[in-house]
Amino acid sequence: MSDTIRLEVGGMTCDGCSSRVRDALQAVSGVSSAEVSHEQGSAVISHSGASRENLSSAVRAIGYTVDGLGEEFHWRDGSVWRQSAHNTKWCLIGCSIGDFGTIAAFQFIPYLDGLGWSTMSIMLLAIFNGIMTSIALETFILSAQMALKEAFRVAIGMSLISMVSMEAAMNITDFILTGGAMLTWWVIPIMLFAGFITPWPYNYWRLKKYGVACH
Repeated sequence: MSDTIRLEVGGMTCDGCSSRVRDALQAVSGVSSAEVSHEQGSAVISHSGASRENLSSAVRAIGYTVDGLGEEFHWRDGSVWRQSAHNTKWCLIGCSIGDFGTIAAFQFIPYLDGLGWSTMSIMLLAIFNGIMTSIALETFILSAQMALKEAFRVAIGMSLISMVSMEAAMNITDFILTGGAMLTWWVIPIMLFAGFITPWPYNYWRLKKYGVACH
């Protein structure tokens, strides 16, 4: 005979989150099905012999809360490192489009080069444009899972700390290695590495502690 347990799950913001929670629950022994809704913040599990404790632990282990309680924070969760790396990668791609595009425009378009903008001004504009293109790319990716308005709401809620630290790391690296807002074939991979590695631990912490995951 199948029984039903309902869990109040916190930290879900999109269909991707719902899918992760559903997969974690269905991997628990005795679970036959799980209906998960990020809109309602709940999971309804049909099972035969699964305990509420085991179900709750499975959800908390992937970074979400159950009944307001999360797993005790630690840095040893390989699945969260992988997920946060995936999130960081997409943020880096989005940021790089606007950042590199801005620097390249001032570097290779004579009119813009002739404006006489300082290196700091170009870098600040590159940081701003990078954040805007990252939000735009995130909105596009999420629009395949939800309505455009909802996708934009989730995208605009991405961590500003993560994006600013990523942009700052890339531009500081560029300044140290080239002396200015300049792109060369060898500096780009170093900038990308600095932009990825700088916010990655923060993204892990945010995902593990608060369950913020949208990919």
